[in-house]
Amino acid sequence: MRARYPDVQGVVERDGVRVGYDVYGEPGTPTLVLLTSWAIVHARQWKAQIPYLARHFRVITVEGRGNGRADRPDREEAYADDEYVADVLAVMDETATGRAVLVGLSLGSRHALQFAARHPERVAGVVAMGALFASGAAPDFDVEQPEYEGWAKYNRHYWLADYPGFVEFFIAEVFPEPHSTKQREDGVGWGLETDGPTLLRTRNERARPTAEEAEATCRQVQCPVLVVHGDLDTVVPLTEGVDIARWTGGELVVVAGGGHAPPMREPVLTNRLIRDFGRAHLPGGGGSRTWTRARDRRRRALFVCSPIGLGHVRRDLAIADELRVLHPDLQIDWLTQHPVTRVLEERGERVHPASRFLAGETAHLESEAGEHELRVFGSVRRMDEILVANFMVFADLVEEEPYDLWIADEGWDVDAFLHDNPELKRAPYAWLTDFTGWLPMADGGAAEAALTADWNAERVERGRRYPRLRDRSVFVGNPDDVVDAPLGPGLPTANEWARERYAFGGYVLGSPPPADRAELRADLGYAADEQVCVVTVGGSGVGESLLRRTGEAFALAEKRVPGLRMVLVTGPRIEPAAVPVPPGVEVRGYLPDLDRHLAACDLAVVQGGLSTTMELTAAGRPFLYVPLTGHFEQQVHVPHRLGRYRAGRRLDYADAADPERLAEAIATEIGRPTDYRPVETDGAARTARLLAELL
Repeated sequence: MRARYPDVQGVVERDGVRVGYDVYGEPGTPTLVLLTSWAIVHARQWKAQIPYLARHFRVITVEGRGNGRADRPDREEAYADDEYVADVLAVMDETATGRAVLVGLSLGSRHALQFAARHPERVAGVVAMGALFASGAAPDFDVEQPEYEGWAKYNRHYWLADYPGFVEFFIAEVFPEPHSTKQREDGVGWGLETDGPTLLRTRNERARPTAEEAEATCRQVQCPVLVVHGDLDTVVPLTEGVDIARWTGGELVVVAGGGHAPPMREPVLTNRLIRDFGRAHLPGGGGSRTWTRARDRRRRALFVCSPIGLGHVRRDLAIADELRVLHPDLQIDWLTQHPVTRVLEERGERVHPASRFLAGETAHLESEAGEHELRVFGSVRRMDEILVANFMVFADLVEEEPYDLWIADEGWDVDAFLHDNPELKRAPYAWLTDFTGWLPMADGGAAEAALTADWNAERVERGRRYPRLRDRSVFVGNPDDVVDAPLGPGLPTANEWARERYAFGGYVLGSPPPADRAELRADLGYAADEQVCVVTVGGSGVGESLLRRTGEAFALAEKRVPGLRMVLVTGPRIEPAAVPVPPGVEVRGYLPDLDRHLAACDLAVVQGGLSTTMELTAAGRPFLYVPLTGHFEQQVHVPHRLGRYRAGRRLDYADAADPERLAEAIATEIGRPTDYRPVETDGAARTARLLAELL
């Protein structure tokens, strides 16, 4: 799922060659045109920029010949620089774009500068990143070699013999930075959407400019130029960026420790550089803002609440209530999205208007789920463009509005990109989570183990390099609630890392269980002689299959349990009508008081989410929990914690999907006396005290 989809998709055709383009925004708005690099990638290279920049400008991406939504002509002359430049002009004409800032990476920078030299009236400025302009030296390109290692793979014969091998090598060179596994995966995937013969046609030495021609073209450029170049770029040396900045009179930004592709590896820096350049050089690109004198500002906190499920918001509201007891004058603004916004609005909380700009994290995970399956680690890795887009919403907000405290409850975007850009921290910052350590699933094999280890290593390195970027790291639970599982070779275990990094606030309940259960049942309409089974799958849309399977088991369970009443609760993201049920089964939608129904029931059937299972534990109710397949948190972290409380009975989905087995489990567990460990009731107050110290 993408963070932002185009408003218009179109195609221009020149001399029989079709080139695709996308438009984000309306005509007449200050416009950025993003040019594709070499044909080894396509316009998705800008996925981390488009959602953010499209909130400030009209954005147009132009596909490059040879990949993506562009033709792959079979003649070399069709890939000359002049053709790429003419494609950009045709797209600007087609989209009624009179003047724009052009942005390019690598070969796209060369085309942007050539366009600016030839069509100065159409260009307000150029941003050139990792700019490749002059003809590179590759004397052995046409010479067949006995073997190909390193840059020897930049060879005609190797491209034709092992094109995937070249793509993997080249993309690794594009991203020399540590922990670039996702960027490399993307780059290789894009590269394999074309082929060796097509890439060969783009390398027309006769048409490539010499160093003298490159300098002459750059000196013709009349508009402002911003050059961005990594000092570890092994594809195009930094000296080329230095030369282009000197020839154009442009500004040079050197990314120390950076490789060839800042837009993909340093998206926050790239986005802010392009935004500021566009604002400075496009008419109407500046916008306006209000600044409030410090003495006139009321005390404010910004609470970033994860929208994945409703457990986060229930505990966050409890913490917020306790925080207001300690600081009655505190205004709390919430930055979050559906379904959390629904809960907050019902409570009368202030949801910040910027929340409307957030891209759908829950929708992304739902789009990747199978039948009671969510490979959550891979899904979150593939959510990278959404996380960048949402961090940029946060960054703009805190740049424009002062806060006395930032609180992020599993706001993975905020935490990751603040650690990558620590200079953006403007206020005390607190981080909340109920698990630590991204663990591989056994069926993921060595590949998933390596990826999770790399993911964890990056987070351990960030935390140790900037230990005070988080002014508080609060674990929602107690030290022994953290599994003692290894995070990867040479890394601490999850438990060791938690004890090194976190303060422990104890478990935070959304609300304490009602004291009089009989009164509660009567209030909810449950008769004393009924055996009530509540089935719920939380606040996401991942769970329809469990609802359906449990409904199918009702008839068999009813024969074993006299007076059985089954209530399926679909939550805010599943339409009740989408869940077919047999006669006698009730289906309800979103219940704002679901915790009361759970406290009143004789048995609950739920997913393996922590918040719901801990509410049932606190209420002392028997429950069956069915962890999502592939979901390491539900498969490992939650069962570990429930085991400490002696709570619940775990079912694999294969058993839950068998009506006979599920009916038998329901009959065995319903009304069973429990002997759970007590769940603390002061976690919200303890956590609030930790946060209040930052105010």
